[in-house]
Amino acid sequence: MSHVDDTENQLGTSGPAADRPLTVVFDLGGVVVNWDPYMALADRLDRAGWADFSAAIDFPGVNLAMDAGLTHAAARERVAAAHPEHAATFARYCENFAGSLTGPVPGTDEVIDELAAAGVPLLGLTNWSAETFVHARPAAPAIGRLHGVVVSGEEGVVKPDPAIFEILITRYALDPARTVFIDDSPGNVRGAEAVGLTALRFTGADRLRDDLRALGLPVRLVPRVSNSHP
Repeated sequence: MSHVDDTENQLGTSGPAADRPLTVVFDLGGVVVNWDPYMALADRLDRAGWADFSAAIDFPGVNLAMDAGLTHAAARERVAAAHPEHAATFARYCENFAGSLTGPVPGTDEVIDELAAAGVPLLGLTNWSAETFVHARPAAPAIGRLHGVVVSGEEGVVKPDPAIFEILITRYALDPARTVFIDDSPGNVRGAEAVGLTALRFTGADRLRDDLRALGLPVRLVPRVSNSHP
């Protein structure tokens, strides 16, 4: 057992300041807010029923189209035309989308708070329908502490298309080489790297802290609980 008494180490501020990233950009779903589409239909389906429904209508494909700007009305028409037996269930999903947001991802809100308190500019870049983005902040209030969010459904383009990263870079006058992007999707991480951003794969807040500290960003070192015995 050891006690770290070094304030600079605890804050993750080692390394030349000129090398540290200036801006941190967060994906939202799966990073800041938990999204479980099944929960919007949990009053109608069990998990197996959800899996069958999702496969039948190609829910991932329909969802991505809505993230890219397809309206919910148009999506309902598409599903009703191709799969009339599932039209009512999909309509219920759209109506109860807020139920799919199950709260903040544990620990990310604290990371955001620490970065914000240190004056680090914070942004969001999300694949999300323009019609349902209104539900994001109530489900994860830390989203409100971001200085701005690029929403795919408002732009008509989704990650990992380079165009949406270029929108982010241009809109906020970012230096890609000094911007960190955090996402839980490997494909989106690769897309960010392709336009010159430093990209981190999100697998949990503890690992994110380690990754941000390694880049010299001011987040606390949180001791891990160990089950090992001396």
